[in-house]
Amino acid sequence: MTTETAPPPDGPGAVGPDHHPGPTVAAFVQEQQSAEFAALRRSHRSFAFPLTIGFVAWYLLFVFLSNYAGGFMGTKLFGNVNVALVLGLAQFASTFLIAWLYSRHASAKLDPKAEAIKSRMEAEA
Repeated sequence: MTTETAPPPDGPGAVGPDHHPGPTVAAFVQEQQSAEFAALRRSHRSFAFPLTIGFVAWYLLFVFLSNYAGGFMGTKLFGNVNVALVLGLAQFASTFLIAWLYSRHASAKLDPKAEAIKSRMEAEA
C-alpha cells in the first residue's frame, strides 16, 4: 500500500498545509521551569500520589487477607455471599470511584491551568 501525500515537515517552525509553527524546545524548557507549570505539577501530584498509594495499600490488604485470613474472608454474610466476594467487588467499585474523582479533579483544577499554559505558549510562538 502506498500513500501519495508527503510526510509532514519536521522541526520547530515547520510549516505545511496542516502544520503551523509552534513553540520551540527552548520555550518548552522555559515553561517547564515556570511557577505556573510547577503549580500544575503540584496540583496533579498532590491528588494522584496519595490516591495511588491508598489504592495500592487497599489492594495489597485484599491480597494479604485472601492469602492469610481465609477464615475471615470465607465468612458468610448472607446466602452464598462472603466477605471475600464483597471486598473483591469493592475493588472494582473503588477503581471506578477513583477514576471519577480524578476526572472531576482534572476538569476543575488541571485542565484550566494546562489550557492557560497551552494558550500562552501558542500565542508566543
